[in-house]
Amino acid sequence: MDDTPSAPRPTPFHTQASLSAAPHPDPTPLTIHWHDRLSEIDAAQWDALADAASGGVPFLRHGVLAAFIDSGSACADTGWQPRFLTLRDATGRILAGSPVFLKAHSYGEYVFDWAWADAHDRALRRHGHRYYPKLLGAIPFSPIPGERLLVHPALGESQRREAHARMLLALQEACMAQGLSSAHVLFLSDAEAQSAAAAGWLIRHGVQFHWQNRQDEPYPDFEAFLASLTRDRRKKIQQERRKVRDAGVHFDILTGPEIQAADWDFFHRCYSQTYLERGQQPYLTRDFWRLAAQAVPDGWVLFVASHEGRRIASALLAVDTQARVAYGRYWGALANLSCLHFEACYYQPLQWCIAQGMRRFEGGAQGEHKLSRGLLPVATQSAHWISHPGLRDAASDFLMREKQGVASYIDELDERSPFKPQDQTP
Repeated sequence: MDDTPSAPRPTPFHTQASLSAAPHPDPTPLTIHWHDRLSEIDAAQWDALADAASGGVPFLRHGVLAAFIDSGSACADTGWQPRFLTLRDATGRILAGSPVFLKAHSYGEYVFDWAWADAHDRALRRHGHRYYPKLLGAIPFSPIPGERLLVHPALGESQRREAHARMLLALQEACMAQGLSSAHVLFLSDAEAQSAAAAGWLIRHGVQFHWQNRQDEPYPDFEAFLASLTRDRRKKIQQERRKVRDAGVHFDILTGPEIQAADWDFFHRCYSQTYLERGQQPYLTRDFWRLAAQAVPDGWVLFVASHEGRRIASALLAVDTQARVAYGRYWGALANLSCLHFEACYYQPLQWCIAQGMRRFEGGAQGEHKLSRGLLPVATQSAHWISHPGLRDAASDFLMREKQGVASYIDELDERSPFKPQDQTP
């Protein structure tokens, strides 16, 4: 729905140069529009923005975002009210956009602001102010670095920066108009973080662990990758793989349309088990996998572990075949076998990525144990706008200290690289 009563009215946005590089040049003002239904946004136009992103493309596509919402996984009933944002020209053509939600909590974000929420409410609740709901620009349940302020690839660099600024301002204006505590854009790109900092947003730094293939001479096989590691790391991986193999576990690999409904059923059972063991409900419903598989049928790789003729575990990759990037997001096991997690979530996917010539494998949020298995630290960034000046100042002081701590942590991790000196940069 465009221009809801609770949202800011469309406001003009003049580019510094005419949009001569756009598919249909038009120097007229652009306007912000808000949508509480993704179906209001043309899928082809949205995907033109998503496909130009540097990371997380499968999860940014219209069909997968719709799967999150329509499956009941990220919807109003679960605290994720869609408030998607688009930037349009006078003809209604979409030139920029962002996946925005009105969030009733901080679950499923992987950038933790629970302490901010507690401090905010302890100080301001007696005055009628609450931290939730808040605005969030993010891919639900997916800590994948990349663009969150999507811009059409035909726009020039100055136009991209101004589009970033206009969307960031729209988020701020929405917070002020609706009395919201804050707006957050998670795991955004370097260019977006620069735009956010220039607009006065606070930047938060974090760390993930990614595997990078060698650029000049990609690994021909898993053994070549092992050979690039130090002796201790190589020996540890070989021992862990041997434990799984000697236990009689073998893996089947299913890609894209090879993954049938029964396979998705089994995977969802495994995935759910991971949460249930922690006393939590899984974020994603079974219907999400059905809809996501329909949306990007070639974008999934499923590793299924079997033992004594019975399936016991599975792990799933999302794959960007154009960028040659794999995302390790989900796994679960119905049996407890030593080193099964490492084999299913790292060694099998890495072996597959090497065989397929993938450039990068992202192993998900957190997990220092990934370092010894060849995944190196990568800095991440998120942007935060907080309406209350006192909380904003306190958060700014905290983030300054946290930034220094993150930088020191990355330096420490770099010194513990599992690669031989001549292979420090795969």
